Amino acid sequence: MKITDFSIQPLINPRFVFTSLATYYQNGIKKSWEIVKAHDSVAVLLYHTTKNAFVLVKQFRPATYASAHTTGMSIELCAGIVDKNFSLEKIVQEEILEECGYDVELSKITKITSFYTSVGFAGSKQTLYYAEIDESMMVSSGGGIDHEMIEVVYLDINEAKKLMFDDDTIKTPGLLFAFLWWFNKREISI
Repeated sequence: MKITDFSIQPLINPRFVFTSLATYYQNGIKKSWEIVKAHDSVAVLLYHTTKNAFVLVKQFRPATYASAHTTGMSIELCAGIVDKNFSLEKIVQEEILEECGYDVELSKITKITSFYTSVGFAGSKQTLYYAEIDESMMVSSGGGIDHEMIEVVYLDINEAKKLMFDDDTIKTPGLLFAFLWWFNKREISI
């Protein structure tokens, strides 16, 4: 992939994030802080049972590209913003289908936990899920919608720990936490 004519401008009529200046008193001292209001999100750790692999997504992230990372390509969990009036599980189900091409029954999607991301400036809540899949559930090649250009990546579980500590790969804290959860869960059940 080749990126050209990259530039940054102020937001005009934003759709997904809104910048603000928060002012408040803390222990009687007037303070201010720049914040971003953004949608909450969902993410899912997908484990492909017959491939013994995690199903992840690889995509270009302009923010990491702008932060002087060479490619801007990240490895992430399948995820999406909460911008519909559906249950979080239903949004996860749609994201799995759109991004990865697997049709997973709602009853097979299990909540792990929720946490807040980018707490220094945004504080959006992400809810993390888990689902096991196999080839019988594949209905398309995935890749996202609306020109998202998402690449589906199968990562052998034996390579996951290596990826966790690979400083050259752009990855999210949610992905790292999901891997730790999964490995911990397996150690407990063995």
